[in-house]
Amino acid sequence: MATADLTVLGLGRPDPSAGAYIAAIQRKLSEQDRVAFRMHAMGTSLEGSTADILAVVGELHAVPFELGLPRVYTVLKLDERRDKPAQTLDDKVASVERRLAEDGGVEG
Repeated sequence: MATADLTVLGLGRPDPSAGAYIAAIQRKLSEQDRVAFRMHAMGTSLEGSTADILAVVGELHAVPFELGLPRVYTVLKLDERRDKPAQTLDDKVASVERRLAEDGGVEG
């Protein structure tokens, strides 16, 4: 399983707000079942096979174009661990939270 962080920015909007475009992207994500997702304040976390994530990202990149914008800038961070193929987004967060809870903290 792979995890990813995605931000799709439609450029050339008539006003500074991206909310309507983000909502359209989230609706498109809700219509598919290949990739799990979780919206956050600065983008969307994705979870699934690398092939499915890349396919879904291609579809999401097209959404602002379909809404009439002339340019789309997409940022994708993709992480795949083949030594831990079942690792999820929740597993990654839990791992860091466990470390934070341990005595001794972080040495720098």
